[in-house]
Amino acid sequence: MRVMELRYLIVASFAAALAACGRGEPATAVAEPLEPPPYGVEEENAEVFVDSMEVGSRELYAAREAVLAAAKIPVGARVADIGAGTGLYSLLFAAKAGPSGAIYAVDIEPRFLKLINQRAADLDLKNVVSVLGRETDITLPANSVDVAFIADTYHYFTDRAAIMATVREALADGGRLIIVDYNLTAENAADAQHAHVRFGKAGLVNEVQSFGFRLVEEPAVEGLRDFYMVVFEKLDG
Repeated sequence: MRVMELRYLIVASFAAALAACGRGEPATAVAEPLEPPPYGVEEENAEVFVDSMEVGSRELYAAREAVLAAAKIPVGARVADIGAGTGLYSLLFAAKAGPSGAIYAVDIEPRFLKLINQRAADLDLKNVVSVLGRETDITLPANSVDVAFIADTYHYFTDRAAIMATVREALADGGRLIIVDYNLTAENAADAQHAHVRFGKAGLVNEVQSFGFRLVEEPAVEGLRDFYMVVFEKLDG
């Protein structure tokens, strides 16, 4: 039975009980059912998230090994995967960083974090920590990570100055910021499917540098055509 059907049944049964034992008076109000959660019903099978968000012809899934290599995550690294989603890169980073490292999977959707915990446990990865973020705060302590990784998420930030201030604060001195984002070009700018993408690579680089970062690398990642990777370093001060 789906969650919404169950809620209707509970509400209807409760109203009937009130009518039967409440001096015979019929119930005059029935609570409205809750709105469905944003990513489907609560009992949604974890594999559905994985299939729809990773495997379903997604470039970042197909090129994951090349992206991992270009990210250059060393053993013992502390990495924040911001907008971790289903945990695709969190789990890859965890294997790369090893037991002496720590991977913070940050997302604003609790069910994604639950899924990441399940997947990490299945793989016996004990260095993955799920972190519930906020719209304008990644909720990590100052100087707690060596690398911040943001893939296919930057263009969704509603207040980029605010959240990037918390990213910068969480990075240790000299820490790296890796962003993988959609490459908006003159050819695809009119595509309504990408209306939420505000600017291309040049615009993103200029904005991120204004937040206290310096561009240090633009790796050519095999398999990335619609996306690009840029690497920044946290500036002192």
